[in-house]
Amino acid sequence: MPARGEPSVAASGEWVDDDGVRMPAGEVHAWWPGTNQTLCGLALSRSRLHRFHHVRWPETFPESGGSAAEVRQVCRRCEGATGRSSRGWSKGWTRTSPRP
Repeated sequence: MPARGEPSVAASGEWVDDDGVRMPAGEVHAWWPGTNQTLCGLALSRSRLHRFHHVRWPETFPESGGSAAEVRQVCRRCEGATGRSSRGWSKGWTRTSPRP
């Protein structure tokens, strides 16, 4: 993955917080602004996903707080593509007893 920082969010729904800012709701996907699809391969327009340039991917995880208030599901394929997980899994694996 290119070193672009964190991807933004595309979601199946939206809600407006107390400050009048649109926030993601429903199922959320990771998305690079300037592209026409999510990291898992869904076309934004055909999937009718709302784009949130101002919301970064880590903000959609439940432990992050505010932006995740109405998020119901985080796309597992997008989690894998970004290398970040809301489930606390460790990145990668190592063989502890390799064969000779």
